[in-house]
Amino acid sequence: MNICLIGYGIPSLVLANILANRNIKISIFDDSKLKNKSNTRTLGIAKKNIEFLKEEKINLDNISWPINNIKIFNESNNDKEILNFGPVKDKLFSIIKNYQFINLLEKKTKKNKLIKLVKKNQNSFLNSIINNKNKFDLVINFDSANKISKEIFFRRDLKNYNSEAYTTLIKHQKFENKLAHQIFTKIGPLAFLPYSSNETSVVFSIFKKNKNISDEEIIELIKKYNQKYIIKSFSKIEKFNLKGSVLKNYYYKKILCFGDNIHKIHPLAGQGFNMTLRDIKILSKLIDNKIYLGLPIDQSVLKEFENKTKHFNYLYATSIDFIHEFFKIDNKFNNFYSDKIFYFLEKNYLFKKFSTKFADNGFIE
Repeated sequence: MNICLIGYGIPSLVLANILANRNIKISIFDDSKLKNKSNTRTLGIAKKNIEFLKEEKINLDNISWPINNIKIFNESNNDKEILNFGPVKDKLFSIIKNYQFINLLEKKTKKNKLIKLVKKNQNSFLNSIINNKNKFDLVINFDSANKISKEIFFRRDLKNYNSEAYTTLIKHQKFENKLAHQIFTKIGPLAFLPYSSNETSVVFSIFKKNKNISDEEIIELIKKYNQKYIIKSFSKIEKFNLKGSVLKNYYYKKILCFGDNIHKIHPLAGQGFNMTLRDIKILSKLIDNKIYLGLPIDQSVLKEFENKTKHFNYLYATSIDFIHEFFKIDNKFNNFYSDKIFYFLEKNYLFKKFSTKFADNGFIE
């Protein structure tokens, strides 16, 4: 069995190692590996997904920081939360720095004899995939911008959030720091995600109508909304555009799209990578069933995967978009709706239990 993964990054490296655990040969193709590993980007990974990765021999204990409480604020209530999830005894999720996760995965990949990197001319290689003139049993495409995606998987729902995300790491006075909080400000959601007792990741998604914002202005805005940290320094600020997409069809013949290529959502809830991890879990279970029954791992797996995940992924992505649009509108009315609605929901045990489970499991489990 030989599977090709197209795209080099955290999702493809995770999947490569998990498939290799099943004695499947993996070829990873990309013409440009991660040359500049961001020092400011972090991932929030749900508790269930942390446990799943550990079961698959990807242990993040040494590079992750547990979060046991989440508080949500809005512009008019920056000193009093409108929602509070926690605290819990264990953890709700964990924060991992992207570059440390990549380093861990690269070390594991290099040691695994079943995984190899493919270095070939991009056009000729991708043409061989499109024309089915290759040796691979299955192809999994993570890249939404390559020739395969543009020629075969071009039918997708697109969403422009008209926003830019600014990320930085703040160093601050040391304390327990296991509470994550998010503020829905008038110019966009601002998240503080603790990484250690004296370091916190900041993600500020700002609507583009607020143009030409300098790094100095971003820092002043973070200071303005900060109610918790005694800040000592800011790392370099990085910026990227926010766009969403949901793919119409996940597979064609023996090619399956995956990761952000099938669902790319707003980062406000930190669920994009968690959706991908849930997809990996489902795909690996489908492959396990084929192996157990002695059946070939062919394109029937791709069909089963789409049938199992597509409608749930669409519903999940739509839910995140709804939250984004709700707070965007709510801020125009001075938080009139969120103040009243969340006052009720904050006291509703069943809602908080469902919301926590929703963030940890998605819709499928």
